[in-house]
Amino acid sequence: MLQPGLMMDFPLTIPAILRRAAQVFPEKQIISRLGDGSLHRYTYGDLNRRVLRLMNVLRDLGVKSGDRVATFAWNSYRHLELYFAVPALGAILHPLNIRLFPEQLLYILQHAKDRAVFADRSLAGFFAEHQSALKTVEHYVLMDDCVSSSVALPTAALDYETLLAGAREEACFPVYDENSAASLCYTSGTTGDPKGVLYSHRSVYLHAMGCCMADSFGIREQEVVLPVVPMYHANAWGLPYACAMTGATQVLPGSQLFGKPLAELMERERVTFAAGVPTIWNLFYQHLQQHSYDLSHLKVILSGGSAISQSLIANYEREFGIQVLNAWGMTETSPVGSLCRLKAQMEDWPSEDRLRVRIKQGLPVANLEMRIRNEAGEELLRDGKEAGELEVRGPWVARAYYGSSAADCAFTEDGWFQTGDIATLDADGYMEITDRKKDVIKSRGEWISSVEMENVVLSHTAILEAAVVGRSDALRGEAPVLYAVLRDPQQHVAPQELLEALKSHFAQWQLPRLSDIHFVDSLPKTSVGKMDKKALRSGSKE
Repeated sequence: MLQPGLMMDFPLTIPAILRRAAQVFPEKQIISRLGDGSLHRYTYGDLNRRVLRLMNVLRDLGVKSGDRVATFAWNSYRHLELYFAVPALGAILHPLNIRLFPEQLLYILQHAKDRAVFADRSLAGFFAEHQSALKTVEHYVLMDDCVSSSVALPTAALDYETLLAGAREEACFPVYDENSAASLCYTSGTTGDPKGVLYSHRSVYLHAMGCCMADSFGIREQEVVLPVVPMYHANAWGLPYACAMTGATQVLPGSQLFGKPLAELMERERVTFAAGVPTIWNLFYQHLQQHSYDLSHLKVILSGGSAISQSLIANYEREFGIQVLNAWGMTETSPVGSLCRLKAQMEDWPSEDRLRVRIKQGLPVANLEMRIRNEAGEELLRDGKEAGELEVRGPWVARAYYGSSAADCAFTEDGWFQTGDIATLDADGYMEITDRKKDVIKSRGEWISSVEMENVVLSHTAILEAAVVGRSDALRGEAPVLYAVLRDPQQHVAPQELLEALKSHFAQWQLPRLSDIHFVDSLPKTSVGKMDKKALRSGSKE
């Protein structure tokens, strides 16, 4: 009989991350930009002391282990304090997506049965309007985000700083298992009602470690990290915890996420690593082309949430010396699943060959496993050609949805999560998304990749954004419809130009008709900045 390992059973919990930050990196800074443009600065040591006070505030409000505590806020130091205090108490942090429609927010709040809500004062109008419908919410606590606003406020609302000023600064951490729930994030609900994903302390801790690995995000003490990705979106991709774990400086941008304010903040704080969705980086690139900043410290931009164009990756590196890392993940994967860094033998390849790899979603982060299967459930070859549904498993992947049946169809009988993404895996281990299962276009019985078609169109220098969806077609079953946004609205581009660009990459039967190529002023986006193809499809009927 094998002997058990003689190692300590050390729980992997969020308070352990906080202790490390306070003991090893007490002097490292956390910078927040407030709504009036001013900057708030303090340290991990200050964070720890205020978290202790906040835990006692929560206790005094009657929050107990397992209670859900919602946040409704931009990226700020107070939001960061809640990231630690709520789960450290044994309660469950529930960041609410401030960009959802009121009906979706009400559904989520009622489904989660939140007991308390902490909201930026300028965003509190939603709760004032719907307070009577939120039967489980006992306390509203408002955080002054320094935004001039005249919105109505919930009745009997409490003030965050007043509560902290009167709280005890003493440590009293409850004991709980590392598999206890820590935070609750909901999907955006693009194909039905939003679904809740309940992360554990263990999954959050391991996910943070995965983010810190050199071949992953590579977060370390020397980095100055700016998460443009909102803290209400899948725990800000785990960056708040990864930064605290390694002592990296955090720069929290508040609500000003575009153009001049973002560039000035990066320049002033000498940001080295930034993370956000492609929409942000596309617009940011346009701004940098027209204005000059010293961004010499910015080495890495992490892009995830949807596909990024090959041309944008190349342009950032060629014009500004900034490496864009393509990543993939989902709320159900905490969210980081893969990241594209080149292997050593690829570094000397021609630039075109390296770019063809960098546009892929990359290698699975350590501790995550991937496979692709066809509609018959057969696992496909890792040849970079056979495409099927991507399935994943690992210690920070959901095994069920919160409050839903364990037999949910998104989870296989042998324990894999079905992502809904259509992908390939190549012999080097790189994964590439070719489409979402619901977005793939099936014409004459064959698949057309909307993502590949979009990337070809985005290589045209005049195109800012592009989206391809399918419409019903009596002859082909489905036919592609292309929507494009020009960089310069005054510039003229003929539909034939885009069609000619597509002809060198797609067969004739795969091409859209000229009448199915549309130039539009803007494309609809979801609450987290992804292209809303559901809205486009509703306008693309035959």
